[in-house]
Amino acid sequence: MTTIVLFGTFALFLLLSVPIGIALGLSTLATIFYTGAIPVQFLMKELVTSVDSFPLMAVPFFILAGEIMGKGGISERLFNFANALVGNKTGGFAMATIVTCMFFAAISGSGPATVAAIGGIMIPAMVRQGYDKKFATATVAAAGSIGVIIPPSIPMVIYGVVGGASIGDMFIAGIIPGFIVGGALLAWAYIYSRQQGYKGLAEKTSLANIGKTFWEAKWALVIPVIILGGIYGGIFTPTEAAVIAVVYGIIAGLFLYRELSIKDMPKIFADSALTTATVLIIVGSATAFGRLLTIEQIPTQVANFMLSISENEIVLILLITLLLLIVGCFMDTLAAIIILTPILLPIAVNLGYDPIHFGIIMVVNLAIGFITPPLGVNLFVGSGISGLSIEQLSRAIIPYFFAMIFSLLMITFIPELSLWLISFAE
Repeated sequence: MTTIVLFGTFALFLLLSVPIGIALGLSTLATIFYTGAIPVQFLMKELVTSVDSFPLMAVPFFILAGEIMGKGGISERLFNFANALVGNKTGGFAMATIVTCMFFAAISGSGPATVAAIGGIMIPAMVRQGYDKKFATATVAAAGSIGVIIPPSIPMVIYGVVGGASIGDMFIAGIIPGFIVGGALLAWAYIYSRQQGYKGLAEKTSLANIGKTFWEAKWALVIPVIILGGIYGGIFTPTEAAVIAVVYGIIAGLFLYRELSIKDMPKIFADSALTTATVLIIVGSATAFGRLLTIEQIPTQVANFMLSISENEIVLILLITLLLLIVGCFMDTLAAIIILTPILLPIAVNLGYDPIHFGIIMVVNLAIGFITPPLGVNLFVGSGISGLSIEQLSRAIIPYFFAMIFSLLMITFIPELSLWLISFAE
Protein backbone atom coordinates (compact mmCIF):
# COMPACT_ATOMS: atom_id res chain seq x y z
CA MET A 1 0.00 0.00 0.00
CA THR A 2 2.89 2.40 0.71
CA THR A 3 4.11 2.02 -2.87
CA ILE A 4 0.59 2.58 -4.20
CA VAL A 5 0.19 5.73 -2.09
CA LEU A 6 3.59 7.08 -3.17
CA PHE A 7 3.18 6.53 -6.91
CA GLY A 8 -0.58 7.06 -6.91
CA THR A 9 -0.38 10.53 -5.36
CA PHE A 10 2.55 11.39 -7.64
CA ALA A 11 0.52 10.40 -10.72
CA LEU A 12 -2.48 12.34 -9.41
CA PHE A 13 -0.44 15.53 -8.95
CA LEU A 14 1.01 15.18 -12.45
CA LEU A 15 -2.52 14.80 -13.89
CA LEU A 16 -3.45 18.00 -12.04
CA SER A 17 -0.53 19.74 -13.84
CA VAL A 18 1.39 20.33 -10.61
CA PRO A 19 5.07 21.11 -11.45
CA ILE A 20 7.12 17.94 -11.17
CA GLY A 21 9.37 19.18 -8.35
CA ILE A 22 6.35 20.10 -6.22
CA ALA A 23 4.55 16.87 -7.19
CA LEU A 24 7.49 14.78 -5.99
CA GLY A 25 7.62 16.65 -2.70
CA LEU A 26 3.87 16.47 -2.06
CA SER A 27 3.67 12.75 -2.88
CA THR A 28 6.59 12.12 -0.49
CA LEU A 29 4.83 14.15 2.21
CA ALA A 30 1.52 12.30 1.66
CA THR A 31 3.30 8.94 2.02
CA ILE A 32 5.05 10.09 5.22
CA PHE A 33 1.66 11.01 6.70
CA TYR A 34 0.19 7.68 5.54
CA THR A 35 2.91 5.46 7.03
CA GLY A 36 3.44 7.47 10.20
CA ALA A 37 6.77 5.68 10.59
CA ILE A 38 8.94 8.59 9.40
CA PRO A 39 8.91 12.09 10.90
CA VAL A 40 7.80 14.97 8.69
CA GLN A 41 11.22 16.54 9.25
CA PHE A 42 12.61 13.83 6.94
CA LEU A 43 11.40 15.76 3.88
CA MET A 44 12.84 19.08 5.03
CA LYS A 45 16.17 17.43 5.91
CA GLU A 46 16.45 15.80 2.48
CA LEU A 47 15.58 19.04 0.68
CA VAL A 48 18.54 20.71 2.37
CA THR A 49 21.15 17.94 2.50
CA SER A 50 20.56 16.77 -1.08
CA VAL A 51 21.73 20.07 -2.54
CA ASP A 52 24.56 20.52 -0.02
CA SER A 53 27.10 19.02 -2.41
CA PHE A 54 30.26 20.48 -3.95
CA PRO A 55 29.96 18.50 -7.23
CA LEU A 56 26.33 19.64 -7.52
CA MET A 57 27.49 23.27 -7.50
CA ALA A 58 28.54 22.68 -11.12
CA VAL A 59 24.87 22.73 -12.15
CA PRO A 60 24.03 26.40 -11.42
CA PHE A 61 27.33 27.53 -12.93
CA PHE A 62 26.83 25.54 -16.14
CA ILE A 63 23.30 26.96 -16.35
CA LEU A 64 24.70 30.49 -15.97
CA ALA A 65 27.46 29.80 -18.52
CA GLY A 66 24.87 28.57 -21.02
CA GLU A 67 22.74 31.71 -20.52
CA ILE A 68 25.74 34.01 -20.97
CA MET A 69 27.00 32.25 -24.08
CA GLY A 70 23.53 31.94 -25.60
CA LYS A 71 23.16 35.71 -25.49
CA GLY A 72 26.76 36.66 -26.22
CA GLY A 73 26.88 36.25 -30.00
CA ILE A 74 28.26 32.72 -29.88
CA SER A 75 25.30 30.97 -31.58
CA GLU A 76 25.54 32.94 -34.83
CA ARG A 77 29.30 32.48 -35.15
CA LEU A 78 29.02 28.75 -34.52
CA PHE A 79 26.39 28.51 -37.26
CA ASN A 80 28.55 30.44 -39.73
CA PHE A 81 31.38 27.98 -39.13
CA ALA A 82 29.08 24.94 -39.42
CA ASN A 83 27.53 26.39 -42.57
CA ALA A 84 30.97 26.84 -44.11
CA LEU A 85 31.66 23.14 -43.45
CA VAL A 86 28.43 21.56 -44.77
CA GLY A 87 26.23 24.37 -46.11
CA ASN A 88 26.80 23.52 -49.76
CA LYS A 89 25.66 19.89 -49.35
CA THR A 90 22.12 18.66 -50.03
CA GLY A 91 20.09 19.85 -47.07
CA GLY A 92 23.04 22.01 -46.08
CA PHE A 93 21.08 24.39 -43.88
CA ALA A 94 19.51 21.53 -41.93
CA MET A 95 22.86 19.80 -41.54
CA ALA A 96 24.53 23.05 -40.50
CA THR A 97 21.80 23.49 -37.87
CA ILE A 98 22.52 20.05 -36.40
CA VAL A 99 26.28 20.68 -36.38
CA THR A 100 25.69 24.05 -34.70
CA CYS A 101 23.61 22.33 -32.00
CA MET A 102 26.47 19.88 -31.45
CA PHE A 103 28.91 22.78 -31.05
CA PHE A 104 26.56 24.59 -28.68
CA ALA A 105 25.97 21.35 -26.74
CA ALA A 106 29.65 21.44 -25.83
CA ILE A 107 28.99 24.80 -24.20
CA SER A 108 25.54 24.79 -22.60
CA GLY A 109 25.07 21.32 -21.01
CA SER A 110 21.30 21.64 -21.51
CA GLY A 111 18.90 20.39 -24.20
CA PRO A 112 16.22 23.11 -23.92
CA ALA A 113 18.90 25.84 -23.74
CA THR A 114 20.40 24.54 -26.98
CA VAL A 115 17.01 24.59 -28.71
CA ALA A 116 16.29 28.10 -27.45
CA ALA A 117 19.68 29.51 -28.45
CA ILE A 118 19.88 27.90 -31.89
CA GLY A 119 16.17 27.65 -32.76
CA GLY A 120 15.54 31.38 -32.50
CA ILE A 121 18.11 31.94 -35.25
CA MET A 122 17.84 28.82 -37.38
CA ILE A 123 14.12 28.01 -37.64
CA PRO A 124 13.25 31.33 -39.35
CA ALA A 125 16.43 31.10 -41.46
CA MET A 126 15.56 27.57 -42.67
CA VAL A 127 12.01 28.64 -43.52
CA ARG A 128 13.38 31.57 -45.54
CA GLN A 129 15.56 29.08 -47.44
CA GLY A 130 12.44 27.12 -48.46
CA TYR A 131 12.47 24.39 -45.80
CA ASP A 132 9.18 23.15 -44.40
CA LYS A 133 8.61 24.75 -40.98
CA LYS A 134 7.68 21.42 -39.35
CA PHE A 135 10.90 19.80 -40.58
CA ALA A 136 12.98 22.83 -39.54
CA THR A 137 11.53 22.88 -36.03
CA ALA A 138 11.82 19.10 -35.62
CA THR A 139 15.47 19.30 -36.70
CA VAL A 140 16.33 21.86 -34.02
CA ALA A 141 14.30 20.07 -31.32
CA ALA A 142 15.97 16.72 -32.04
CA ALA A 143 19.48 18.16 -32.34
CA GLY A 144 18.96 20.06 -29.09
CA SER A 145 18.78 16.71 -27.29
CA ILE A 146 22.50 16.34 -27.93
CA GLY A 147 22.93 19.17 -25.42
CA VAL A 148 22.86 16.66 -22.55
CA ILE A 149 25.02 14.02 -24.26
CA ILE A 150 28.08 15.95 -25.45
CA PRO A 151 29.95 17.30 -22.39
CA PRO A 152 29.53 19.33 -20.31
CA SER A 153 26.16 17.85 -19.36
CA ILE A 154 24.00 18.73 -16.38
CA PRO A 155 22.35 15.23 -16.25
CA MET A 156 25.83 13.67 -16.22
CA VAL A 157 26.73 15.79 -13.19
CA ILE A 158 23.57 14.58 -11.42
CA TYR A 159 24.28 10.94 -12.33
CA GLY A 160 27.84 11.28 -11.06
CA VAL A 161 26.59 12.65 -7.73
CA VAL A 162 23.84 10.04 -7.29
CA GLY A 163 25.70 7.04 -8.70
CA GLY A 164 29.10 7.81 -7.20
CA ALA A 165 30.67 7.92 -10.68
CA SER A 166 33.46 10.23 -11.81
CA ILE A 167 31.89 13.29 -13.47
CA GLY A 168 35.07 13.80 -15.49
CA ASP A 169 34.86 10.23 -16.82
CA MET A 170 31.18 10.77 -17.65
CA PHE A 171 32.11 13.86 -19.67
CA ILE A 172 34.77 12.01 -21.65
CA ALA A 173 32.48 9.00 -22.18
CA GLY A 174 29.79 11.22 -23.70
CA ILE A 175 31.90 12.55 -26.58
CA ILE A 176 31.67 9.62 -29.02
CA PRO A 177 27.98 8.83 -28.23
CA GLY A 178 27.20 12.51 -28.84
CA PHE A 179 28.80 12.32 -32.27
CA ILE A 180 26.98 9.06 -33.02
CA VAL A 181 23.60 10.63 -32.21
CA GLY A 182 24.53 13.71 -34.22
CA GLY A 183 25.61 11.54 -37.16
CA ALA A 184 22.29 9.67 -37.12
CA LEU A 185 20.36 12.96 -37.16
CA LEU A 186 22.56 14.27 -39.99
CA ALA A 187 21.85 11.11 -42.00
CA TRP A 188 18.07 11.59 -41.76
CA ALA A 189 18.35 15.32 -42.51
CA TYR A 190 20.29 14.46 -45.68
CA ILE A 191 17.87 11.72 -46.76
CA TYR A 192 14.77 13.88 -46.22
CA SER A 193 16.37 16.93 -47.87
CA ARG A 194 17.28 14.85 -50.90
CA GLN A 195 13.69 13.56 -51.13
CA GLN A 196 12.31 17.11 -50.90
CA GLY A 197 14.92 18.69 -53.16
CA TYR A 198 16.41 20.99 -50.54
CA LYS A 199 19.64 22.12 -52.16
CA GLY A 200 22.70 23.50 -50.44
CA LEU A 201 24.30 26.87 -50.93
CA ALA A 202 25.43 27.65 -54.46
CA GLU A 203 29.02 28.49 -53.53
CA LYS A 204 31.46 25.66 -52.99
CA THR A 205 33.16 24.95 -49.70
CA SER A 206 36.48 26.78 -49.61
CA LEU A 207 39.32 26.47 -47.14
CA ALA A 208 39.46 30.26 -47.01
CA ASN A 209 35.82 30.54 -45.88
CA ILE A 210 36.21 27.68 -43.41
CA GLY A 211 39.31 29.34 -42.01
CA LYS A 212 37.60 32.74 -41.79
CA THR A 213 34.51 31.44 -39.98
CA PHE A 214 36.64 29.22 -37.75
CA TRP A 215 38.68 32.24 -36.71
CA GLU A 216 35.51 34.22 -35.95
CA ALA A 217 34.18 31.32 -33.82
CA LYS A 218 37.49 30.49 -32.15
CA TRP A 219 36.57 31.97 -28.76
CA ALA A 220 33.49 29.71 -28.67
CA LEU A 221 35.20 26.57 -29.98
CA VAL A 222 37.96 26.76 -27.39
CA ILE A 223 35.52 26.49 -24.44
CA PRO A 224 35.14 22.65 -24.51
CA VAL A 225 38.92 22.35 -24.81
CA ILE A 226 39.40 24.49 -21.71
CA ILE A 227 36.74 22.59 -19.72
CA LEU A 228 37.83 19.04 -20.58
CA GLY A 229 41.52 19.85 -20.81
CA GLY A 230 41.45 21.51 -17.39
CA ILE A 231 39.60 18.59 -15.78
CA TYR A 232 41.86 15.90 -17.21
CA GLY A 233 44.99 17.99 -16.84
CA GLY A 234 44.31 18.05 -13.10
CA ILE A 235 44.05 21.85 -13.13
CA PHE A 236 40.49 22.04 -11.79
CA THR A 237 37.50 19.91 -10.85
CA PRO A 238 34.28 19.76 -12.91
CA THR A 239 32.69 22.24 -10.48
CA GLU A 240 35.61 24.64 -10.84
CA ALA A 241 35.45 24.11 -14.62
CA ALA A 242 31.86 25.37 -14.56
CA VAL A 243 33.01 28.54 -12.78
CA ILE A 244 35.80 28.98 -15.34
CA ALA A 245 33.19 28.64 -18.10
CA VAL A 246 31.13 31.46 -16.54
CA VAL A 247 34.13 33.78 -16.25
CA TYR A 248 35.25 32.95 -19.79
CA GLY A 249 31.72 33.50 -21.13
CA ILE A 250 31.52 36.95 -19.51
CA ILE A 251 34.93 37.94 -20.92
CA ALA A 252 34.02 36.64 -24.40
CA GLY A 253 30.62 38.31 -24.45
CA LEU A 254 31.71 41.68 -23.03
CA PHE A 255 35.21 42.14 -24.45
CA LEU A 256 35.90 39.68 -27.29
CA TYR A 257 32.59 39.52 -29.20
CA ARG A 258 31.22 42.69 -27.55
CA GLU A 259 27.61 41.58 -27.96
CA LEU A 260 26.90 41.66 -24.23
CA SER A 261 26.73 44.77 -22.11
CA ILE A 262 26.72 45.32 -18.38
CA LYS A 263 23.01 46.18 -18.70
CA ASP A 264 22.31 42.63 -19.97
CA MET A 265 23.85 40.94 -16.96
CA PRO A 266 21.05 41.44 -14.36
CA LYS A 267 18.50 39.70 -16.64
CA ILE A 268 20.96 36.88 -17.41
CA PHE A 269 21.59 36.35 -13.68
CA ALA A 270 17.85 36.47 -12.95
CA ASP A 271 17.02 33.93 -15.70
CA SER A 272 19.82 31.65 -14.50
CA ALA A 273 18.65 31.93 -10.88
CA LEU A 274 15.09 31.00 -11.90
CA THR A 275 16.28 27.96 -13.85
CA THR A 276 18.65 26.94 -11.05
CA ALA A 277 15.89 27.22 -8.43
CA THR A 278 13.62 25.03 -10.55
CA VAL A 279 16.36 22.43 -11.00
CA LEU A 280 17.33 22.36 -7.32
CA ILE A 281 13.71 21.99 -6.19
CA ILE A 282 13.46 18.97 -8.48
CA VAL A 283 16.79 17.59 -7.16
CA GLY A 284 15.77 18.02 -3.52
CA SER A 285 12.26 16.58 -3.95
CA ALA A 286 13.46 13.72 -6.12
CA THR A 287 16.17 12.83 -3.60
CA ALA A 288 13.59 12.66 -0.79
CA PHE A 289 11.30 10.60 -3.05
CA GLY A 290 14.18 8.25 -3.90
CA ARG A 291 15.22 7.89 -0.25
CA LEU A 292 11.67 6.93 0.65
CA LEU A 293 11.77 4.30 -2.11
CA THR A 294 14.94 2.89 -0.58
CA ILE A 295 13.49 2.85 2.93
CA GLU A 296 10.49 0.88 1.61
CA GLN A 297 12.93 -1.47 -0.23
CA ILE A 298 11.22 -0.77 -3.55
CA PRO A 299 14.54 -0.92 -5.52
CA THR A 300 15.09 -4.47 -4.28
CA GLN A 301 11.53 -5.43 -5.23
CA VAL A 302 11.95 -3.96 -8.74
CA ALA A 303 15.29 -5.74 -9.20
CA ASN A 304 13.82 -9.08 -8.08
CA PHE A 305 10.82 -8.58 -10.37
CA MET A 306 13.00 -7.87 -13.41
CA LEU A 307 15.25 -10.83 -12.66
CA SER A 308 12.17 -13.04 -12.32
CA ILE A 309 11.18 -12.13 -15.89
CA SER A 310 14.51 -13.20 -17.36
CA GLU A 311 18.15 -13.68 -16.48
CA ASN A 312 19.24 -13.02 -20.05
CA GLU A 313 21.48 -9.95 -20.18
CA ILE A 314 20.10 -8.71 -23.52
CA VAL A 315 16.47 -9.08 -22.45
CA LEU A 316 17.09 -7.28 -19.16
CA ILE A 317 18.97 -4.33 -20.69
CA LEU A 318 16.22 -3.98 -23.29
CA LEU A 319 13.63 -3.96 -20.47
CA ILE A 320 15.63 -1.26 -18.69
CA THR A 321 15.85 0.72 -21.93
CA LEU A 322 12.10 0.44 -22.48
CA LEU A 323 11.46 1.54 -18.88
CA LEU A 324 13.72 4.58 -19.29
CA LEU A 325 12.08 5.54 -22.59
CA ILE A 326 8.63 5.38 -20.99
CA VAL A 327 9.76 7.29 -17.91
CA GLY A 328 11.36 9.93 -20.16
CA CYS A 329 7.94 10.63 -21.66
CA PHE A 330 6.45 11.58 -18.31
CA MET A 331 9.22 12.64 -15.93
CA ASP A 332 11.88 15.34 -15.87
CA THR A 333 15.33 14.00 -16.79
CA LEU A 334 17.03 15.04 -13.55
CA ALA A 335 14.26 13.60 -11.37
CA ALA A 336 14.35 10.34 -13.34
CA ILE A 337 18.13 10.02 -12.86
CA ILE A 338 17.93 10.68 -9.11
CA ILE A 339 15.07 8.22 -8.55
CA LEU A 340 16.03 5.43 -10.97
CA THR A 341 19.83 5.32 -10.64
CA PRO A 342 19.76 3.60 -7.20
CA ILE A 343 17.24 1.11 -8.61
CA LEU A 344 18.77 0.31 -11.99
CA LEU A 345 22.52 0.78 -11.48
CA PRO A 346 22.94 -2.31 -9.22
CA ILE A 347 21.06 -4.42 -11.79
CA ALA A 348 23.27 -3.11 -14.61
CA VAL A 349 26.46 -3.74 -12.63
CA ASN A 350 25.32 -7.33 -11.90
CA LEU A 351 24.82 -7.75 -15.64
CA GLY A 352 28.44 -6.72 -16.19
CA TYR A 353 27.90 -3.12 -17.28
CA ASP A 354 30.46 -0.51 -16.29
CA PRO A 355 28.82 2.24 -14.17
CA ILE A 356 30.14 4.92 -16.56
CA HIS A 357 28.78 3.08 -19.60
CA PHE A 358 25.42 2.60 -17.91
CA GLY A 359 25.36 6.29 -17.03
CA ILE A 360 25.73 7.16 -20.71
CA ILE A 361 22.95 4.68 -21.56
CA MET A 362 20.68 6.41 -19.03
CA VAL A 363 21.49 9.91 -20.27
CA VAL A 364 20.95 9.02 -23.94
CA ASN A 365 17.69 7.23 -23.08
CA LEU A 366 16.38 10.21 -21.16
CA ALA A 367 17.67 12.63 -23.82
CA ILE A 368 15.16 10.99 -26.16
CA GLY A 369 12.53 12.03 -23.62
CA PHE A 370 13.19 15.65 -24.62
CA ILE A 371 11.41 14.97 -27.93
CA THR A 372 8.66 12.57 -26.81
CA PRO A 373 5.25 13.88 -25.69
CA PRO A 374 3.61 14.63 -23.37
CA LEU A 375 6.59 16.08 -21.43
CA GLY A 376 9.04 16.61 -24.32
CA VAL A 377 10.59 19.91 -23.22
CA ASN A 378 12.37 20.49 -26.54
CA LEU A 379 9.02 20.14 -28.32
CA PHE A 380 7.54 22.90 -26.17
CA VAL A 381 10.52 25.20 -26.73
CA GLY A 382 10.44 24.52 -30.49
CA SER A 383 6.67 25.04 -30.56
CA GLY A 384 7.07 28.37 -28.79
CA ILE A 385 9.61 29.55 -31.36
CA SER A 386 7.83 28.32 -34.50
CA GLY A 387 4.18 28.65 -33.49
CA LEU A 388 3.47 25.04 -34.48
CA SER A 389 1.25 22.86 -32.29
CA ILE A 390 2.78 20.06 -30.22
CA GLU A 391 0.76 17.55 -32.31
CA GLN A 392 2.25 18.81 -35.59
CA LEU A 393 5.75 18.80 -34.17
CA SER A 394 5.34 15.35 -32.61
CA ARG A 395 4.51 13.85 -36.01
CA ALA A 396 7.36 15.66 -37.76
CA ILE A 397 9.93 14.43 -35.25
CA ILE A 398 9.12 10.69 -35.55
CA PRO A 399 11.97 9.92 -38.04
CA TYR A 400 14.46 11.69 -35.78
CA PHE A 401 13.10 9.64 -32.86
CA PHE A 402 13.93 6.40 -34.68
CA ALA A 403 17.37 7.75 -35.62
CA MET A 404 18.06 8.35 -31.93
CA ILE A 405 16.74 4.88 -31.01
CA PHE A 406 19.18 3.36 -33.52
CA SER A 407 22.02 5.37 -31.94
CA LEU A 408 20.92 4.29 -28.46
CA LEU A 409 21.07 0.60 -29.39
CA MET A 410 24.60 1.05 -30.78
CA ILE A 411 25.72 2.83 -27.61
CA THR A 412 24.08 0.19 -25.41
CA PHE A 413 25.54 -2.90 -27.05
CA ILE A 414 28.99 -1.54 -27.98
CA PRO A 415 30.54 -0.45 -24.66
CA GLU A 416 33.76 0.69 -26.34
CA LEU A 417 31.91 3.64 -27.85
CA SER A 418 31.58 5.06 -24.35
CA LEU A 419 34.69 3.68 -22.65
CA TRP A 420 37.37 3.88 -25.34
CA LEU A 421 38.36 7.52 -24.77
CA ILE A 422 38.48 7.02 -20.99
CA SER A 423 41.29 4.48 -21.46
CA PHE A 424 43.43 7.21 -23.03
CA ALA A 425 42.64 9.71 -20.26
CA GLU A 426 43.70 7.36 -17.46
